[in-house]
Amino acid sequence: MQTIHIANGPEHASRFILGCMRMPTLSVEEAAGMIETAAELGINYVDHATCYGDGEAEKRFGDALRLTNINREDLIVQSKCGLRFERMTFDWRKDYIIECVDGILERLQMDYLDTLLLHRPDLLFDPEEVAAAFDQLEAAGKVRYFGVSNTTIMQLELLKKYVKQPLKINQLQLSLEQSQLIDQAFYMNNLTTERSIMRDGGLLDYCRLQDITIQAWSPLQYGMFKGNFVDNPEFPELNKVLGQLAEQYGVTKSAIAVAWILRHPANMQVITGTMNPTHLREMAEADRIRLSHEEWYQLYLASGKFLP
Repeated sequence: MQTIHIANGPEHASRFILGCMRMPTLSVEEAAGMIETAAELGINYVDHATCYGDGEAEKRFGDALRLTNINREDLIVQSKCGLRFERMTFDWRKDYIIECVDGILERLQMDYLDTLLLHRPDLLFDPEEVAAAFDQLEAAGKVRYFGVSNTTIMQLELLKKYVKQPLKINQLQLSLEQSQLIDQAFYMNNLTTERSIMRDGGLLDYCRLQDITIQAWSPLQYGMFKGNFVDNPEFPELNKVLGQLAEQYGVTKSAIAVAWILRHPANMQVITGTMNPTHLREMAEADRIRLSHEEWYQLYLASGKFLP
């Protein structure tokens, strides 16, 4: 598995991230097998959030890791906090952030997190409170690196005014079908399509300029968790091209869809949420594929876009 260096962040991070949102569906023994499969493939980065199974994903992972021979130090463990589904709010207040990290570490049975991300923006966030929380967590040795998810340019700029730690990760949705992160530049100033509407202020280019690593979530999804577009009859042209390239490279359609993201020069990581070891192995084949410039555009256009 190829690795990337996250500027002012974890070194030698695998391009694939094992997303653990669905880990509560596995037994502890099955979860241990999943962790071992990821390690065999060279995936050393795992992603959690306090809201995944209301903390159960972190607990299952912590229990399962103890059944393996994998050293904690060989993993880059990340979690996110800020979503409070029990109250239907987002919360970036200092006391809550610190409370969350203490809970995360207890459930994971670990002494520290490699990376903590703020999970979607709290519309009432006070950047000075966030900065105070990060300072306390860093000083206590509980968190090494910090970042955000689904956060806009100006929210990042506001945080950076007060937070002294580099914010070097932004977790964002991206797939062949959900490609709004890159679409607007292609259709700029084109009144014939709503794809010309700038929805994020040029966030992709901003992250590249600021050396912020994008972690792409839901790489096989369409819509907002509507389902998988691979082998979905609603996307015949896309699946036709995916199939042609899959046959050419000797991999699955899913691997080609992930390779499309990895081909982008922004040097992103991809979060794979599967809890099926076979599927993970198949998707990891994307790591050895570098689509050509022409193939990348062939897939992009097959996903429903058009040349302006």
